[in-house]
Amino acid sequence: MPEYHAPIREMLFVIHDLAGLARITALPGGEDATPDMAEAVLEQAAELAEQIISPTNQVGDRKGTRVEAGGVVVPDEFKAVYEQFRSGGWSALTASKASGGQELPFLFGVAIDEMWYSANLAWSLCPLLTEGAARAIEAHGSAELRRIYLPRMTAGEWTGTMNLTEPQAGSDLAALRTQAVPEGDHYRVSGQKIFITWGDHDMTENIVHLVLARLPDAPPGVRGISLFLVPKFIPDAEGRPGARNSVRAVSVEHKMGIHGSPTCVMAFDKAEGYLVGEANGGLAAMFTMMNHARLGVGLEGVAVGERAYQQALAYARERVQGQVPGETGRAPIIRHADVRRMLLTMKSCIEAMRSVAYVTAADLDLAHRHPDAAVRARHLSRVELMTPVVKGWSTELGQVLASLGMQVHGGMGYVEETGAAQYLRDARITTIYEGTTGIQANDLVGRKILRDGGESLKELIAELRTFEVELQAETSLRIISENLREGRQALEKAGKWLADNHAVSPATPGAVAWHLLMLTGTVTGGWQMARAALVAHRRLAGSAAGDLNGPERSFLEAKVITARFFAEQFLPLATAHLKALEAGADMLVAISDDQF
Repeated sequence: MPEYHAPIREMLFVIHDLAGLARITALPGGEDATPDMAEAVLEQAAELAEQIISPTNQVGDRKGTRVEAGGVVVPDEFKAVYEQFRSGGWSALTASKASGGQELPFLFGVAIDEMWYSANLAWSLCPLLTEGAARAIEAHGSAELRRIYLPRMTAGEWTGTMNLTEPQAGSDLAALRTQAVPEGDHYRVSGQKIFITWGDHDMTENIVHLVLARLPDAPPGVRGISLFLVPKFIPDAEGRPGARNSVRAVSVEHKMGIHGSPTCVMAFDKAEGYLVGEANGGLAAMFTMMNHARLGVGLEGVAVGERAYQQALAYARERVQGQVPGETGRAPIIRHADVRRMLLTMKSCIEAMRSVAYVTAADLDLAHRHPDAAVRARHLSRVELMTPVVKGWSTELGQVLASLGMQVHGGMGYVEETGAAQYLRDARITTIYEGTTGIQANDLVGRKILRDGGESLKELIAELRTFEVELQAETSLRIISENLREGRQALEKAGKWLADNHAVSPATPGAVAWHLLMLTGTVTGGWQMARAALVAHRRLAGSAAGDLNGPERSFLEAKVITARFFAEQFLPLATAHLKALEAGADMLVAISDDQF
């Protein structure tokens, strides 16, 4: 099976020309984020991803994890990889300097995280959750919790988890039953959690669980949820792991994919825990971690699609089968029209998803670092609008691409020998993690559009309109311009329809939410592809003969071709989503439960 190779040239193009690295470099504390720094960091990360992490991907899929008397055991190869990752300082890359991190931009972080996810999705979930847990502790934890836990989590010496789901609750956090009873300066946490990713393992000396639970006098529903830090081993005053806490992994789930990632059933039996944030304010504190994880999981859709594409492309170049009209002799299947359609679909969608995710990361940097409060607020609004889109649209599309990768292989894709099936099995969880696509869609409609009267969506549409004027000046990009305009018009009409009709029926927002999420992803993806085409076109037009070397010219020419393909083949889906959205909830309400 071909190993993963980081698409550094593509990543750097998006970082510089679409996400606008220069904007980040100009921010306070962003001075070190130079183009040379970006290239150097990405190249070092690529070496680790390609040579060390990637070879363990199939190993983890084959070996899986197991529970023994002392806890969960993961493949030895995972432990060796984690030690190199930790000792290289990669866990501290974007963490704050106050917690011992390097505080590099989120924009660098998403590109590097994409490499980890592509190289080994199952393994990469551990550092993803650790980073999110550390951010929650930094934002909401007491000074003492920050002193003890943050340096060790930032250094990768300890890992973190998120404990939300319970057997009877699922995604309904209002139904949580785990209890936390005060005892002196701490609490005793009791209950059971399920589906806890990397809930236990033997890669590090301690594991830090963030657990949602209820105090004895908590009000009902989500207003009565608090957040607690429950360590596997209770640290002493100097932060050295001490006595084993009464928390354990009861079992690991036997899953469709990500076999190397231990998904645990966790039992808390009066375990010692510490309140994080305010009592009964746990949901808000947990969402610090959740929103970080949602962006990360959205990027997983990009990453798995990228790896599936690389393998499908390699296979299509090597596999000789059949003849191509107009050509003599048998041909590699990359010459067949339908295979080319699938490969270009994969290539264009990956580039669109990557661009949307990286641009959102740049907005996050601006929301955190810009000295002007109004500018910070504007970029934060964009991040909040786009987070469910990055998560939902990218993971839905990632599964489509992993499936296409199998299809390119034909029958060989369906057998485990080639490895193509693993990408589809691994990708399947991404639409479920951190809130299903339906939850992301409802979040987009309810919390991100209707709550502010559609203002954040209107600002996005206004920015699209402004870009359309710039794009229309380039007559050679006319088809891209026309299709993007139609996509923007569909998004604008969808927003207006939602504003006018969301109160018609209680079922309406939920009935149209998925289509609005996919429409938004499709149009913003097309927007970023059009921006890429404009940059490439101008660079090609402005270069004299010999100014661009062969590979650079080929890269830019492919940018224009790929953007046009996306505009022709995918932007028309925006109109289809609009028509489905405008149908409303009538048929969903009309059919009775027993007619399904």
